[in-house]
Amino acid sequence: MAAIRYLKGDATSPQAKGVKVIAHVCNDLGGWGKGFVLAISKRWPEPERAYRAWHRDRARNDFGLGAVQFVQVDPYIWVANMVAQRGTRPSKKNGPPIRYEAVGTCLTALAEKAKSLDATVHMPRIGCGLAGGKWSKIEPLITTRLTAHSIEVTVYDTD
Repeated sequence: MAAIRYLKGDATSPQAKGVKVIAHVCNDLGGWGKGFVLAISKRWPEPERAYRAWHRDRARNDFGLGAVQFVQVDPYIWVANMVAQRGTRPSKKNGPPIRYEAVGTCLTALAEKAKSLDATVHMPRIGCGLAGGKWSKIEPLITTRLTAHSIEVTVYDTD
């Protein structure tokens, strides 16, 4: 089993050879405009366009908590738009927007895609920014769904 590798740096500039998948958490409202998605959009327009179209057409597709959209942005780079955040604000009844069960479901789909592409996975500390999640709950999901299946994962912390 591989361990999660932690690096200081930018997850939109993955440090590895071969095919790479950059994973991040999206909300279920179709909103794209704060947090890590800004760094993605600054580098590539395709993931935002694809996400907005996916949300707009949600009555005819799988858009919703636990769904993942894979967008190829370069011959060797894919972006995984993972819907694992209910709304954008915490609520008194349901707590922060992150939904850990949806994170787990997304990571399972990510593992399948990474295996099929023979890819490494790169991400910020998903779900721990605007989504309000705790890394102590996310990290074990990454371990059981990805690294336990020999998928190399690099988590990037900004300076």
